[in-house]
Amino acid sequence: MSRIDDLLAMDPPEPGMPIRVKVPLPFPLRWVNSYLVRGRDGYTLIDPGLHTPEAEQVWEEALRKYGIGYGDIERIVLTHHHPDHYGLAGWFQERSGAPVWISEEGQRQAERMWSGSFPMNGQIYDLFIHHGMDEDTAAKLHGHFESFLPLVHPMPAQVSFYNLEQPFLIGTRSCEMIHTPGHAYGHVCFYDRERQEMFCGDHVLPRISPNVSFIPDTEDNPLHSYLNSLSEMNRYEVRWAYPGHRDPFDSFAERAVALIKHHEERLAEMEERLRSTLTVYQLCREVFGERLTMHQLRFAMAETLAHVIYLHRAERVAEQTQDGIHLYTSSKK
Repeated sequence: MSRIDDLLAMDPPEPGMPIRVKVPLPFPLRWVNSYLVRGRDGYTLIDPGLHTPEAEQVWEEALRKYGIGYGDIERIVLTHHHPDHYGLAGWFQERSGAPVWISEEGQRQAERMWSGSFPMNGQIYDLFIHHGMDEDTAAKLHGHFESFLPLVHPMPAQVSFYNLEQPFLIGTRSCEMIHTPGHAYGHVCFYDRERQEMFCGDHVLPRISPNVSFIPDTEDNPLHSYLNSLSEMNRYEVRWAYPGHRDPFDSFAERAVALIKHHEERLAEMEERLRSTLTVYQLCREVFGERLTMHQLRFAMAETLAHVIYLHRAERVAEQTQDGIHLYTSSKK
């Protein structure tokens, strides 16, 4: 069986359930989940995936399999702006004419990364240098960032922004909008209270921990935001959750608690390692190892920074600066 056949080898959904399309990724995650939810006059498409030739082929086969035309897509809905979710939004808009919906903050970040002079990418380079990354390694970031441009283009020609205070229609479902920052600022989940189902994007994943990164000019303590928004999940009775990665699952509340515990353990580990004074880059290499691709290193570095910022704000580590480089030491006696 080919990789595409494997991705398309899905049982037809039960009546009323979304169609899941596993869109391939050239990363260890292997695929991202996209969902087609039937409405009265067409389909809502959630998170269409990364723009690659293989993804285009999967979508062509999936739409043919389910008898859906591009003109049947009535809206394209994004839980957040990360390229594995956002990348095909403009491609689908060109073919369907459907509006693309995203949070205003999510669209602002997409434009800062992938249009104009790409200001965010230069900010991340400077940030990593000031936190100890050597210039030879940091220089590779420029090519890494540029490699994403064809994976997110064409960008949507026009987008609409959510109003978090109002229900949002997913197919025929009137869903509550929930802002769930942490993994991505501007990330939203959609809660169908009648069915007790949650379209949760990457906020809560069943088998892996979503990356939580510090990104310049977004939120100043993303891990704090993430833990708070995870804690808020116990307000929702969730019988079934549709995540961005891995399979739909039924232990939503338990998984949210497990993710909080995971980050508490990671914070304790980093605090202990910082009994020796380290830069964030040195700490990142201690925790995540030396054998990382540039793609993996970028996320590991930004996640280490998010944890160190949390510890610093909680006064669990102290910061000093030498020659423009930030150093951190545990406050434990």
